[in-house]
Amino acid sequence: MRAMSRKSTAGPDLDDISWQIIEQLQEDGRRSYGAIAKVVGLSEAAVRQRVQRLTEAGVVQIVAVTDPLLVGGHRQAMVGVRVSGPLEPVASALSDMPETIYVVLCAGGFDILCEIVCDDDAHLAEVLASRIRSIPGVAGTETFVYLQLRKESYRWGTH
Repeated sequence: MRAMSRKSTAGPDLDDISWQIIEQLQEDGRRSYGAIAKVVGLSEAAVRQRVQRLTEAGVVQIVAVTDPLLVGGHRQAMVGVRVSGPLEPVASALSDMPETIYVVLCAGGFDILCEIVCDDDAHLAEVLASRIRSIPGVAGTETFVYLQLRKESYRWGTH
């Protein structure tokens, strides 16, 4: 597989030091600014400022990532949504649902992919039947229920 280019036409222009900082944070989001500074060759204050700028620009988020299936959500699924008409109102309605953790407009067999976390199968059935399929513009859905999480990586774009 080809590595992603570090150059992008969208977003801020990132130099090699910024990419190195991002890579350090992807390895361990709790890594200290001092430890990162030693690796990238800057002062701790300079690393802190760069991380602040990257965060304010929306390039990075530093958050605790959980496995929803281990912390109370016992049913996780990806829902492919076909839309008749404008995509934005449907994407907004899906994004407003507390069960959604990921909504993306896409090309291919579906117009929108929506990842949801539910308490159990009954909750999943209710969300699908009563809420997602009742959104104006939803022409159809296909649900992919997760059985086991095998890989989840946030280390892309730096290699």
